[in-house]
Amino acid sequence: MASPSSTTTTNVMLAIYEKKTNSLDFYRPLRNFIVVNYSEREAQNLEDDLDTLKQLRSDVERGGAADSPSARRDLLQNYYKALCAVESRFPISPDKDHVNTVSFTWFDAFKTKLKASQQNVHLEKAAVLFNLGAVHSQMGLSFDRSAVDGRRQASHSFIAAAGAFAFLRDNVSMKASVGSSTTLDVSVECVGMLERLMLAQAQECVYENTIAKGSSPGVCSKISRQVGLFYEEALAALSVAPLNQHFEKAWIAHIQLKAALFYTEACYRYSLELHDKEEIAEEIARLKSGLNALSEAKKSAPRGAAQQLLDAVNKLESNLNRNLERAMKENDRVYLMRVPPASSLTPLATFSMVKPMPMNDVLDASKEKMFASLVPDSSAKALSRYTEMLDDIIRTQAEKLQQGSELARVRLKEMELPDSILALEGNFNLPTALKEDVEAVQICGGPAGLEGELQQLKDLRRVNHEMLVQIEEQLQKEATEDSQFRNQFGTRWTRPQSSTLTKNLQDRLNRFAGNLKQAGESDARIERSMREYSALMSILDARPIESALPTLARPIMSLDANEDVVVGSLKQSLRQLETLGAQRAGLEDMLKDMKRKDDILPKLMTSTGSHDDLFRKEIAKYDNICGEIAQNLEAQDQLLMHIEAQNDKFAAIFNLEDYKASREKGYRQIEAAVAKYQEIKENINEGLKFYVTLQDAITIVKQQCSDFVMTRNIQCREMIDDVQRQIAGLSFQEGKSNAGYSYTPAGPPPHQVQRTNSQQQQQDPSNMPNSSHAQAPTYQPPVPSYAQTPPPYTTQQQVPPPYHQPPSNPYPPPQHQQAPVGHEYGQPAYPGWQGPYYNAPSQQPGSMPRPPYTAQSPYPPPNHSNQSGYYRQ
Repeated sequence: MASPSSTTTTNVMLAIYEKKTNSLDFYRPLRNFIVVNYSEREAQNLEDDLDTLKQLRSDVERGGAADSPSARRDLLQNYYKALCAVESRFPISPDKDHVNTVSFTWFDAFKTKLKASQQNVHLEKAAVLFNLGAVHSQMGLSFDRSAVDGRRQASHSFIAAAGAFAFLRDNVSMKASVGSSTTLDVSVECVGMLERLMLAQAQECVYENTIAKGSSPGVCSKISRQVGLFYEEALAALSVAPLNQHFEKAWIAHIQLKAALFYTEACYRYSLELHDKEEIAEEIARLKSGLNALSEAKKSAPRGAAQQLLDAVNKLESNLNRNLERAMKENDRVYLMRVPPASSLTPLATFSMVKPMPMNDVLDASKEKMFASLVPDSSAKALSRYTEMLDDIIRTQAEKLQQGSELARVRLKEMELPDSILALEGNFNLPTALKEDVEAVQICGGPAGLEGELQQLKDLRRVNHEMLVQIEEQLQKEATEDSQFRNQFGTRWTRPQSSTLTKNLQDRLNRFAGNLKQAGESDARIERSMREYSALMSILDARPIESALPTLARPIMSLDANEDVVVGSLKQSLRQLETLGAQRAGLEDMLKDMKRKDDILPKLMTSTGSHDDLFRKEIAKYDNICGEIAQNLEAQDQLLMHIEAQNDKFAAIFNLEDYKASREKGYRQIEAAVAKYQEIKENINEGLKFYVTLQDAITIVKQQCSDFVMTRNIQCREMIDDVQRQIAGLSFQEGKSNAGYSYTPAGPPPHQVQRTNSQQQQQDPSNMPNSSHAQAPTYQPPVPSYAQTPPPYTTQQQVPPPYHQPPSNPYPPPQHQQAPVGHEYGQPAYPGWQGPYYNAPSQQPGSMPRPPYTAQSPYPPPNHSNQSGYYRQ
């Protein structure tokens, strides 16, 4: 028995000494087994694990004197987990094919001359767990319990000691006690007694804290009584075989006096509460009961109890006698109550504040990496067979669960639940596909957004129209000036007429105008379609869209007014069905978790003979959960039948068929509105692409016309100068003017005919029907050598400068660039496009508004064969 750790009269408790062992060579036998059954290379790979195991065993043999309690605790825990790894991979037994040269020897902790030797790892594991509990008890006794923290730490250590002994009793004691050589200290009876003793001391620490805090007498009585009960349970185990002759008398005396002391302490504390309530008769009975318990314990307890404990017993006995004398006097003088006999008293109430610490996590060897690479072939094959059996069970049960969930889903869908309940509350939803279509329409701005896009069409058409007007005005102006000079100078004006040079440009402008006219008709059809279907598409503006659908309403008249009852019972059944579904999900997760944790490899490695019995035992672990799955599915079948009957009542009361018909009608209306919106939207998008592409083509032609007009203006000024010189009688023998500016209807001089014709053939749209660029003018004048450009010639009344004066603003040579081949639109020419169709006022060059679309179109030019039909009718 350990000595007390403080000076208080009740501060005397028991601690346990560790078991002793003999030295053992673990290294050589295990290495030889690896070499024989695996390979020398495997043994070399596991040298570190073998050395670690050897060192752990050596440290355990050394005892705890050289280590701190916490270090000793960690050592024992690590060694136990290493033993679990050894057990699962090395069969240690007298069998010739096993590790048969290892024998574990351990001495009894209480009768140190007794020892046990076994050729299995169970005795080793039992001894390690016993020593772990002993170390925790020593740690509990080492704390100073005169302070609150010390008492709390001591209680925690005793709880851990109780956990170690409980783990030993439940997992290893039976295996270690089998055989002829064993010791009583690791038996189930002994470690069970030690567990109750450690719990008694842990509860005693809690009681000391309760007294220190000044808790009420009733609370102190309950906690004290539980301390006494724990000691009484330990005393009961010590009083019978096989433990009654195994422990020192001082142990038995200590535990017997502690049991009586805390029973009496509970009686004393409870009597204080009774005195405050003026229940004097029961107070007297309780005090007498406590005194009798102390007296009997003092008489029957063996000698050898600690003097501190005897002092505590005497002090408590004195307090009880004093209070008993006072209570009896008060009863005789005042209350005159009859004192009940002790046998009629009810048992004192208890309040347990402690329980053994769970050691499964602390001693879990599942993550132990030692010898992880060693798996015997027989064990691997057996494990694979067991895994297949287990997978079959898991797969079968998972399929049942999934089928149950699918059945519930299908049956509810057939009954249109819970949609009909939600419809009654106004919380129903559209079908997913239809709802997504409506959301896409609303994101794009809905029907109202089509107005803005239609306005963009109008703006683009107006811009293209204005560009065509500007081009025509520019060409007409140049042609008018040319005609005026031709009338003025007669045959001297030898330049080709404008109409012969601009025929291709005029044809293209006419085709553009025809395209633009037909596009305007298509725009008008779009606008009429929008106006015609605006009422239909207005349903798409509802937010949420479900508000546009009919709702399931309560009946106007009710005979028995049981609508709420029917609805409430149906809702309750649906909630029960949902609960069953959640349970199935939990059962499936539980199955997977059980399989994940199901590791029978250690058992397979240590078992001999057939594994069928082991498999049946292990598979039986899943019987309970399989039964729960069957019960769940059966309960669902019954509930679905009940829901079907309830739903029939619900449908009859709320006229569900009419509601379904009106709802389907609403769905069709929304679908029609979405389809019409998408049709109009697509037509508008096609129109926008058309106008942007047409604008690009017109822009190219406009640039070509501007280049043509600029060139003609330069030629005009030069010819005016030449004609004026001729009129003035100035001629030059070298014929410079006639040679340099001799224009014929055929076009350029003979040396340029071949090149010009070749260019016309390459650029003529009739030769290149699929051309994507505009054609350059066919007339190309010779390039003059002037460096400056005069002001543009505007009217025929302008007086030309004298022929003998050099022009003040010589024209620079025109910058002829090969114009890219323009877009061609295959519509026939539209005669009279300047008239009633283009009735907008003309604009001067440079005043054209900026087109809204100036970026290069990502779309190819419209197909020539169906240019007029880019909208679907």
